[in-house]
Amino acid sequence: MREKRNKANAAKGLTRDDREPMRLNRFIAKAGICSRREADALIAEGKIKVNGKVTREMGLKVQVGVDVVEYQGKELAPQGKVYILLNKPKNMITTTSDERGRATVLDAIERATKERVYPVGRLDRNTTGLLLLTNDGQLTKKLTHPSHEVVKLYKATLDKPLEEEHRKQLLEGIRLEDGHAIADAVDYPDPEKPEVVSITVHIGRNRVVRRMFSHLGYEVTALDRTMLGPLTKKNLPRGKWRELNLKEVAWLKML
Repeated sequence: MREKRNKANAAKGLTRDDREPMRLNRFIAKAGICSRREADALIAEGKIKVNGKVTREMGLKVQVGVDVVEYQGKELAPQGKVYILLNKPKNMITTTSDERGRATVLDAIERATKERVYPVGRLDRNTTGLLLLTNDGQLTKKLTHPSHEVVKLYKATLDKPLEEEHRKQLLEGIRLEDGHAIADAVDYPDPEKPEVVSITVHIGRNRVVRRMFSHLGYEVTALDRTMLGPLTKKNLPRGKWRELNLKEVAWLKML
């Protein structure tokens, strides 16, 4: 039985360290339930069982494939790290579930992995393009923290041509209701279509690109994220996904 479990865990992509004895709070965190600090609270409250018995021992060590750890009647298991890049279609919600039954980004990648993954940041329902989903909480925190300034490139289609004066204003920065917003670059990919603009930003605030244009009197009729850090849409059609390779994961961690 132990051999079968160990082989299954290895197939999930767990590292050698993950298969060694580890503190209980780390085991719980790696199962994707919560953070280590929150796991400590669950242990203290007597909500965790190890091998069928409730434990409140913070320093207890457990091992994958040997010990059975349970929370709310379900057996927990550390997850291998998964990194999925999705070219998000329109009319899809960037959440893990929707009470109104609308399609979510998890529906788009349902065949990608059995692990529990989460979107890194958000794209609103009508925005298309690149979205990263992962169960790597540390990387998610890094990529979404304002101090790391991950660059994102968008293709925006406006309801009218963008005036040069307003293009310069975007580059100089404008004041929105939640603070200063500035574009790193604003260009016209096709000189014959001045209503189509490429805009590069490193701001991660909600709907910031749409709000920047709205502030200047423009409506964004279509918005597509074409680049996320070092990741691009190359060979990734709309609605499709792929796993990141090791080099791409390394790039993201070095940002």
